[in-house]
Amino acid sequence: MKAIELLATVLFGLAVLHTFAVKRFAHWAHRRPPGSVSENLLHFLAETEVVFGLWAAALFLGIAVWSGSLQAAVSHIEGLNFNEPKFVLVIMVVAATRPVLNLAEAFIASAARLIPAREGVAFYIAALFLGPLIGSFITEPAAMTLLALLLKRRYFDQGMSQRFAYATLGLLFVNVSVGGTLTHFAAPPVLMVAATWNWDLGFMLEHFGWRATATCAISTALVAGIHWKELNGLKVAQSAPSQTPVWLTVAHLMFLALIVVFAHTPDVFFGVFMLFLGLVTATPAHQDSLKLREGLLVGFFLAGLVTLGSLQAYWLKPLIERLDGNALFYGATGLTALTDNAALTYLGSLVEGITDEQKYALVAGAVTGGGLTVIANAPNPAGIGILQGAKVFGGEGISPLGLFLGALPPTGIAVVFFWLLH
Repeated sequence: MKAIELLATVLFGLAVLHTFAVKRFAHWAHRRPPGSVSENLLHFLAETEVVFGLWAAALFLGIAVWSGSLQAAVSHIEGLNFNEPKFVLVIMVVAATRPVLNLAEAFIASAARLIPAREGVAFYIAALFLGPLIGSFITEPAAMTLLALLLKRRYFDQGMSQRFAYATLGLLFVNVSVGGTLTHFAAPPVLMVAATWNWDLGFMLEHFGWRATATCAISTALVAGIHWKELNGLKVAQSAPSQTPVWLTVAHLMFLALIVVFAHTPDVFFGVFMLFLGLVTATPAHQDSLKLREGLLVGFFLAGLVTLGSLQAYWLKPLIERLDGNALFYGATGLTALTDNAALTYLGSLVEGITDEQKYALVAGAVTGGGLTVIANAPNPAGIGILQGAKVFGGEGISPLGLFLGALPPTGIAVVFFWLLH
């Protein structure tokens, strides 16, 4: 097994490097003859969402070759828990439907009217402050999907500068990561430890809630303030009035709620999803095209992350055991940029005798660093999948370095509230 773990770590490292190189692959693709095999192959390698699935496939083959048995590789895959990728796939498709999107936009627009600023500025502030906090109740993947779709249409496709775009992207990812911590069931890294450590709603509100709210508020105000002149002058796309029947919106919300309630039982929430697809098929006049391709790609990305990440415990778990609270917080903040933060907190939940301070430090660090890279937090690939094609990023997609730099200021604010003031 040691050889397989080492192989998984090497492939995991290559996958991380690949995510940082996707923009380069896209650049090379544009220099190849249109329609050529090399162009198509490079475009395939430039798709962020296929990266971890591609390297997970290499691991599958490696296990089969090393063990001399295809069944051994199959057994390894069958022994993993893919509930989270399945859930993100389903919740992303449901949350991206017209009735849910229109309701979210109406709610944010109502809140924006209370802000004394132009409509475009007020909506930006309301969306990036309130939207992530809503994720504490509808789950982070759903919040990311809704916000990415709204922001893409209203801002990313409307001529904003790349500097402002990456600042907004980083703000979105960090705020969604911390904004889901008001409850114990919405943020993946919290969900992984809540039952084991007996963290309930009261605990989350006391220890994480006000910190998340303050981080989202101040980070949003900071980014909006720095880019105020451009934001104030941006011609924001207006939405057409919604004609969705109330009963249909209620039905969509009911399906969304049922999927959240049965998040740990994919056999049930996939059944709910099938019923939902039937409703969508029966009401085409009030529906847009479903985001099935985007959802499948994101699910594939996360499944690959689970496959490769499941074999990293041999070095991550001992590392967690040796760190004190301060080192663990900053270590988790940095490590979560290189591995899914839910996987990191799950490994921490397996450590016996971990203190209350270490528990808090691990989870606080994991959510603080959740916006730095596409792999840091499970909802991030959903945001990348939607925003990748925005006009502001051109034909080469989102730069991982641009995301990292854009996320640094709000990550610093999160460090202040989640650790320095804890």
